[in-house]
Amino acid sequence: MRQPIMDRTRPLSPHLQVYRLPLPALLSISHRATGVVLAAGSLLFTYWLAAVAAGPEALAHAQALLGSIPGRVLLFAITFSLFYHLGNGIRHLFWDAGIGFELSTVHKSGIVVVVASVILTGVAWALGYVMR
Repeated sequence: MRQPIMDRTRPLSPHLQVYRLPLPALLSISHRATGVVLAAGSLLFTYWLAAVAAGPEALAHAQALLGSIPGRVLLFAITFSLFYHLGNGIRHLFWDAGIGFELSTVHKSGIVVVVASVILTGVAWALGYVMR
């Protein structure tokens, strides 16, 4: 008689719905995600530059697209991604120097990066609104 490939009585690994990811893992995933958002944002910036070069009609169309509600939400996400990715990149530079590897420091610096990203995004958007 053949042995079963897998013992059915053995417990399975918990799924993501059951398992709570630790903060450093969430911040690492967020760092990668914001990198993807920034790559998409660079394509959007290239589109805007091409519209500037194409003339007033193309620029007006690009400005209307970016000034719409979905366009502003996208620009807001890109702005937050820029500040988060920058802050987390600085955090990684400290790690490259061998500083901040203690678990409590990793948690504190991660929270600082998130809070700083939120504040800097708000300040940037508020200044943009005032400078209009």
